[in-house]
Formats: sequence, C-alpha cells, structure tokens
Amino acid sequence: MAVRFLSSMAAAAAGLALMSIPAAGQGATAKTSIAIPRLPDGKPDLSGVWERPFVDDMTKNKANQQGTPELPFTPAGLEDWKKYDAAKFDYTAHCLPLGLTRSINSPFPIQLIHTPSQLAILVEMNNTFHIVPTDGRKHPTDLGPLWNGLSTGHWDGDTMVVETTGFNDKSRLDTAGHPHSDALHVTQRFTRTDGTHMAYEVIIDDPKTYTSPWKNNRTFTLRPDWELMEYSCEENNKDVAEGHIK
Repeated sequence: MAVRFLSSMAAAAAGLALMSIPAAGQGATAKTSIAIPRLPDGKPDLSGVWERPFVDDMTKNKANQQGTPELPFTPAGLEDWKKYDAAKFDYTAHCLPLGLTRSINSPFPIQLIHTPSQLAILVEMNNTFHIVPTDGRKHPTDLGPLWNGLSTGHWDGDTMVVETTGFNDKSRLDTAGHPHSDALHVTQRFTRTDGTHMAYEVIIDDPKTYTSPWKNNRTFTLRPDWELMEYSCEENNKDVAEGHIK
C-alpha cells in the first residue's frame, strides 16, 4: 500500500496546493467500468477513503469544485464579512474545532463508513468524526449550540442527503472566513457517479446571514491506496498571535 508521507502541520502548505489540482490518475480511473458497491439494502455504499479538493473559498471555481461567486448577504451578514480579519485571528490556528463545513473543506482526506443505519464521517484534519443516523429518526428539536451541529440522513433516490442544524456561531464556513449564524442549516448531498467518484453538493441556508440559500459542488475521488493519518494540533501553539474567541 502506498503511504502518504505528510506530517500534520509541516506539510499543510504543500497539501493546500496539491489538493487544488485534479487527482493524479483521475482521467484513467474515470475510463474504467467499476460497479458502484451496494449496501445490504441495495443502496449505494459510500464507504472508503476519499480525496477531495481543498476548498479555501466556497465562492471560487477551481479544479473539481464550483462555487457561488456572489453571495446574497443580509445587512448583518455583510457587516460580519467586511469586519472579519483572518490574519488577525483565525480560531483554527488555536486548535479550536474547525466546524462542519471547514472540516469537509479541509485539504486532507476523509473516510466514510456506511451502514444501512448510519454514516460515519471521519476527518483526518484534527482527527474529528461526525455520526449521521440514517435509520429514519426525526431531526432533534432540543438542539444545543454545537461546532458541528447534529445531523440526520435520508435517501433521495440513490443520493444520501444529510441535514444538519444546531450550530453555534463561533466557526466560519471556509478559510476565507465567510460567516454564518446559529440559524445555519447545512444540507449535504452525496451521490456516487461511478465506482471511483462521488458528486458532492453542500447547500448553505442561514436566514440571519444570507437572504437565500447558496451552494458549492465538488468531485470526490476514491483512494483505496490511502489510509487516514494521525493529525495533531496543540492548544499551546506558539506560532500564532495571541487571541481569543468569545
């Protein structure tokens, strides 16, 4: 098995650049005819380690991603966006949780573990996980403010749809710093298009920050030759300016 020789922090800059270009060999794998694996209930199995484009700015179009160039800010959302200064303080540099969308945007792989009753999303960056029940339960109504929110999943044909609410307002949607509030509702749509690729769509709906929903689309590539690696972010990191988050 090929080993990805990337250290958690020192290779971050290289990883950001590499993930913005098409995966090596993607053209060749796209030409092969590999059947989409199925769960015991006949639905597509999303399991595997997936290489994804690094999405530092959800408004941009880059390799394997299409953004929304003009965001429909509310007055409050626009004010928040204009005053944000990532150079002055980025909470992730202090090892606080990335938040759901920045985890999915991150430059390193994710692993999906899929059963008929749940979807587990394992994120290499910061070694975080998110469990999505898919057994038909209703979405929780007594939600607390969480970095990653609480999710439920359901099928729309052969597309797995993950609905997430219950966020706090302490994270940002992407590295560029696009804001969200505690009213954020994230919809993720996972669709296997062949044996080695998956279409991914994320829809942002936050009436406090945006006047209408907007989305970002991407292509994921299956990497059976990869495994997730340990990633360590230390809370006493001295390579950033002092700061705090309210």
